[in-house]
Amino acid sequence: MKRPLRSALSWAVLSPLILTTLLPFAVMISTALKPHEEVLAYPPTWFPRRIAWENFAEMWTSVGFGQAAYNSVLIAVASTLLALLIAVPAAYAMSRLDMRGKAAYRQFLLITQMLSPILLVLGLFRMAASIPFADGTLADTRTGVIIVYATYHLAFAIWMLASYFTTIPGELEEAAWIDGATRAQAVTRVFLPLALPAIAVTGIVTFVASWNEFTVALTLLRDPSRLTLPLKVVNLVAGRYSVEWNQVMAATLLATLPVAIVFTLLQRYLVTGLTLGAVK
Repeated sequence: MKRPLRSALSWAVLSPLILTTLLPFAVMISTALKPHEEVLAYPPTWFPRRIAWENFAEMWTSVGFGQAAYNSVLIAVASTLLALLIAVPAAYAMSRLDMRGKAAYRQFLLITQMLSPILLVLGLFRMAASIPFADGTLADTRTGVIIVYATYHLAFAIWMLASYFTTIPGELEEAAWIDGATRAQAVTRVFLPLALPAIAVTGIVTFVASWNEFTVALTLLRDPSRLTLPLKVVNLVAGRYSVEWNQVMAATLLATLPVAIVFTLLQRYLVTGLTLGAVK
């Protein structure tokens, strides 16, 4: 009876936190499905008299949601892959090779995460505007945003992966060397499969941060065809005399779906990666 009692007590303690967390999502879904006349009606209601699917269609065409979704997916995926492509070998070197000043370098990587992007945004814009690219500069290009996102998240990715990689026994690679494998073969066939949960967790965090980022994208992007979803959602509210909250919530609901899908697909790796290294 101890286990059911502990389970019941845990649910009783966590229920207020769960309800508080889910309440904004419930309001978002309810508002997204309401007709315009019911959004600000008093007293408010949770369930609409009819489901207004036209909110999604009107929002899609009015803000160019499809192009913005493509931009966000491209920027988030590309910046995540670029960050991991550099962070994985760097973290492997930090966890396996002896180098002078390694501890100080790890602390430096951690300290860089204390700087908010808004402190660097002016310098990043001037730097992007001074680098030639195609017919202009890196400013107002998706490539520029991808490079900035990958660079900013690189320190966190290296620091997090290095902490995970140190928990993987080096004897496994040494056994592969004894069997005739090269270092590259030992890394690709032995080390990386064991490190996959940690790489997945780092990729999820980087993807979500890139997907939700607003300040850098607002500063670097000007062309309406290159704006990301956070910028498009803000444009539904900023500078408008009358705000269509049902369309705002419809856009917000669709914008959260990719992140939810990524979490659902990689949930197994997420749970494994978060507990990796808890017991050595």
